[in-house]
Amino acid sequence: MLKFIIKRLLISIIILLGVSIILYSLVRMMPTDFVDNKYAEQLQTGTITQEDLDRFKELYGLSDNSFKGIVEGYFGWLGNLAKGDLGISFKYDGKPVAQVISENMWISFAIALVATVLQFLIAIPLGIVSATKQYSAADYIVTVFTMIGISLPTYFFGAIVIKIFAADLGWLPFGGLLDASASYPETFAGFLQKSGDVIVHMIMPIFVSVILSLGGLMRYTRTNMLEVLGADYIRTARAKGLSEKTVIYKHAFRNTLIPLATMLAGILPSLFGGMMITEQVFGLDGIGRLAYNALRDGDIPFIMGYNMFLAVLTVIGTLLSDIMYSIVDPRVKLTK
Repeated sequence: MLKFIIKRLLISIIILLGVSIILYSLVRMMPTDFVDNKYAEQLQTGTITQEDLDRFKELYGLSDNSFKGIVEGYFGWLGNLAKGDLGISFKYDGKPVAQVISENMWISFAIALVATVLQFLIAIPLGIVSATKQYSAADYIVTVFTMIGISLPTYFFGAIVIKIFAADLGWLPFGGLLDASASYPETFAGFLQKSGDVIVHMIMPIFVSVILSLGGLMRYTRTNMLEVLGADYIRTARAKGLSEKTVIYKHAFRNTLIPLATMLAGILPSLFGGMMITEQVFGLDGIGRLAYNALRDGDIPFIMGYNMFLAVLTVIGTLLSDIMYSIVDPRVKLTK
């Protein structure tokens, strides 16, 4: 296994280099850049001149958008990356990109972690019930619920949830992470009060994330469970007189875990990557919302740092997924 892991890591370095080239080229080819976005109004009103704008672009390293300029900019960024420097964010007060990411990803991580755990705890049992009771009332209810979850856009469902639970019923706050009018004393009681306020503010984003992500996992579990239940060894197990519970959970479900292990590749980046639309709807300053604003304003260092961070997590997630294959199914040998 060690040989397999080392080989995969070496291949991953090549993949990450390719990803970084594509990302940097796409970002540099955007129709506008950070300087254009920041000083557009001043340029229209005559507060600054085009010569001033060109000097700003040179200061930010955005003056040359030719092929040569993009190549030089990329290798400059790559050289800093090799030193462990992701650069300085244009948009976020000149802070290092690594600092901005580390300070703001934990809100997104907490929401995504809780939502992912709830998603698996709810979706997998429902998928099993739907498969074992195919074409029953329970199966049709799960299917309808799945279609609703898959079809609803995040911004639409989020707006409905806000209207019902915040505007109409008044049970939950509209958005944000804390009550702006509240003050918390520097005591243990104040810490508990602040933590409780954060939890209350996170209920709706987590609820929306769970409901909208249940459908795909339920259908995935149901499809794989139906395929396994039709296998010859399942019929043999039933013929031997094993209980239905033993057949489903000891024999069938264990083999259903094999394709589910592939989902590990996407879980890791989703935990730390944030949810751009959800965070935007609920006004949460998570890493997803920050990345959206940085992309909109052309903050190249932050865009590159954020996307390479996700690319590394994706590579790690894929490697963990391959390792999980060998754990779930001993027949899989990681020798190549």
